Amino acid sequence: MSIPTNNGPDKVLIFDTTLRDGEQSPGATLNTQEKLEIARQLARLGVDVIEAGFPAASPGDLEAVRLIAKTVGQEPRQDKAGQPAEPPVICGLARTNKKDIDAAWKAVSAANHPRIHTFLATSPLHMEHKLRMSPDEVVQTVHDMVSYAKSFCADIEFSPEDAGRSQPHFLYRVLGVAIAAGATTINIPDTVGYTTPDEFGRLIRDIRENTPGAKDVIISVHCHNDLGLATANTLAGVQDGARQVEVTMNGIGERAGNTSLEELVMALYVRQQIYELDTNIITPEIHRSSDMVSRYTGMVIQPNKAIVGANAFAHEAGIHQDGMLKHKRTYEIMDASTIGLSHSKLVLGKHSGRHAFRVRLQEMGYHLSQDELNKVFQRFKALADKKKTISDVDLEALVGDEVYQPQETWELVNVQVQTGIQVVPTAVVALRNLKTGVEITDAGFGTGPVDAVYQGINRIVGAPNRLVEYLVQAITEGMDANGDVTIRIAVPDSRGYKHTAQGRPRRRLFSGRGIDTDIVVASAKAYMQALNKLLAAQDQNNATVHIDNNDTVAA
Repeated sequence: MSIPTNNGPDKVLIFDTTLRDGEQSPGATLNTQEKLEIARQLARLGVDVIEAGFPAASPGDLEAVRLIAKTVGQEPRQDKAGQPAEPPVICGLARTNKKDIDAAWKAVSAANHPRIHTFLATSPLHMEHKLRMSPDEVVQTVHDMVSYAKSFCADIEFSPEDAGRSQPHFLYRVLGVAIAAGATTINIPDTVGYTTPDEFGRLIRDIRENTPGAKDVIISVHCHNDLGLATANTLAGVQDGARQVEVTMNGIGERAGNTSLEELVMALYVRQQIYELDTNIITPEIHRSSDMVSRYTGMVIQPNKAIVGANAFAHEAGIHQDGMLKHKRTYEIMDASTIGLSHSKLVLGKHSGRHAFRVRLQEMGYHLSQDELNKVFQRFKALADKKKTISDVDLEALVGDEVYQPQETWELVNVQVQTGIQVVPTAVVALRNLKTGVEITDAGFGTGPVDAVYQGINRIVGAPNRLVEYLVQAITEGMDANGDVTIRIAVPDSRGYKHTAQGRPRRRLFSGRGIDTDIVVASAKAYMQALNKLLAAQDQNNATVHIDNNDTVAA
């Protein structure tokens, strides 16, 4: 089977690697159910290709990719014109060896449109120090392994890792061999974010002109943001002939991250007269997709983040406000509604009914089951008793806190805190073990109320860890605002290599996020979510595994 036919010379295909490269962000560990929900949302968003994971990395990763392939990879969807559309391509990453390729095919084969993506480094630095292979050995390996992948799957993508620092003529040679062996997409990664837009655009142009067969395949680009140039480099590649872009929601990924999907898509949308190119992305789904990824990964979006940051459509300066009141285009180059943000015409409060609540969530782009809707509605009613008016931001937080939850081992039942001046902060915590049904109550003492709660939880759960990040934000203004707490906990990495390439001890990070009008309760919820992720990873090994002695797994 081949890629769906909703592409052409004026269409840029969106290859989303949030579930693979994005999950390699420290602390962004996702479980299988979270990956499935994100994949479903990416399909609603209209992405053409979902790189669902690295199947050879762990049994859990293989199972997650396989689940996505046989569900999202087979489910019909609608395009941005509301017409029936093919499911997205489901892609699995593999190193250039038979074991990885076998695992990738096993994972993606159930999809209507499966793809195997294999890679091998081509820069002198990587070949000499990481691969310890000669250029001729690299060329032969690429030929053999692309051919092997082609024996399973018609749709094959090949990436020369660290292409941005590779010798151009050797790159043309390797890519020509990959195309001759059956690659249908050639992806050019700027693996360490080293190039500038002029350099990268020229590289893509030269590859098109000098690589045998390059004009018969799709040229793709995959840029990292180490110098803050990922989006600029990707756009330069598109201008010089690339017709697939590899991106992540919110720009998450290794180190400084990847090209941001929302930035790339909206740049092509807003500056259509410059690029004269289109995508299949349903832009009103961008905000919800961004929010879901942020909540599942625990990676808070900076307020000044382009397109999806809290300040992206906010105006405080008097001159700006005056201009906006006279004509929106004076200081906004796009409408907030274009990415799924709009101001509610329904004022929701304690007297609002289920119908109005459901309609508002649908207007905001949330696709909840009846059971999920009932749970969120109960939380909404409880919040409405504490707040006069419920904002869209409050609703987003409620949906995220109630629906986007990992599989749990322990459930927070109750927490009570005593604190004050010249009082040792004390917390009484009650948890329920969802596997056994047993409820346990214990107490903790700490330097403050949150520390006391965490000490009490630790006495019950018994999962040693270290708190490395604690962030609390008010979701809305006012004394009755919901508190949004995000935390990260760390544990030593007991798998494979014990140290990074720089000699630092490896650690695994797990994030948690909690919402409540009581900040202490929100803190407890966030900690429980992080602990449940930690326990799930220990039991199921469903987190991405870094499999070589470097801090990167792939292109």
